[in-house]
Amino acid sequence: MAPDHGLAAEQLLKKADLALYRAKSDGRNGHCLFEPQMEREAYARHELVAALRNAISRAEFELHYQPFLGIAARETIGMEALVRWRHPQRGMVAPGDFIPLAEDTGLIKPLGEWILRAACAEAAGWPSNMRIAVNLSAVQFRKGNLAQVIADALSESGLTADRLELEVTESVFLEHNEENLAMLHKLKDLGISIVLDDFGTGYSSLSYLQSFPFNKIKIDRSFVADLGRRGDCAAIVSAVTGLAKSLDISTTAEGVETLEQLMLLRAAGCDQVQGYLLGRPRPSSEIDFRRRKLAAEG
Repeated sequence: MAPDHGLAAEQLLKKADLALYRAKSDGRNGHCLFEPQMEREAYARHELVAALRNAISRAEFELHYQPFLGIAARETIGMEALVRWRHPQRGMVAPGDFIPLAEDTGLIKPLGEWILRAACAEAAGWPSNMRIAVNLSAVQFRKGNLAQVIADALSESGLTADRLELEVTESVFLEHNEENLAMLHKLKDLGISIVLDDFGTGYSSLSYLQSFPFNKIKIDRSFVADLGRRGDCAAIVSAVTGLAKSLDISTTAEGVETLEQLMLLRAAGCDQVQGYLLGRPRPSSEIDFRRRKLAAEG
């Protein structure tokens, strides 16, 4: 609004655009008035995007791995690959600070391709019965060559397709549904396992189970956190595991931090667990693959 935010049309339009961006990010049916903080945030975002673009070309990223364990044998059966950005000046940048930015700018495509190749290459040197899970962004589906990228990563690394799990969220189904479903079928035909991540937190997850034959669903950590204190969380977990078994789909519970949670999940019929109880994410070089039993079991 003039004159508070400027007098020149170009200046006013630029600031109105920043307010529009904020209003959109806050959701539908809203409005927003420009504030000076928006300009500072836009500049910081611009700087981070430039740094992110350079980071991809300079290979400033590294992968850490978090184990997931089969409850029946209490043995680690695989690792989830989690990307970390080691910035030369900023230090370790949290994934929450750069992954959404990479998705907004499309940089998740080259970054995602690097993650796939690097994860497959490292996992190829692990014990042959150890699986590797990699997250896919809905943005990666838009390019159309995702299946070829994954096939190349497997071929170059020598990793067999049955050791790779690809984790997707329901956002994959919210746009270009038919094309994305076709791509998922193509990936599954390669022998890769397809996992539905963050199950139970979206709007219509049950319809996704009907539209695609997932190999596994991951029970969101929000249900696991209060498992020992809230009966509704326990009921939801039991319902999900029961539904999954009837559909011949395995289940992994995320965010497991205590033995009590582990015992409750085993009683509920959950197949696998993942969380700090089993280990925090760390580089492959720090993982002892000879020690695969749960250390906290006593």
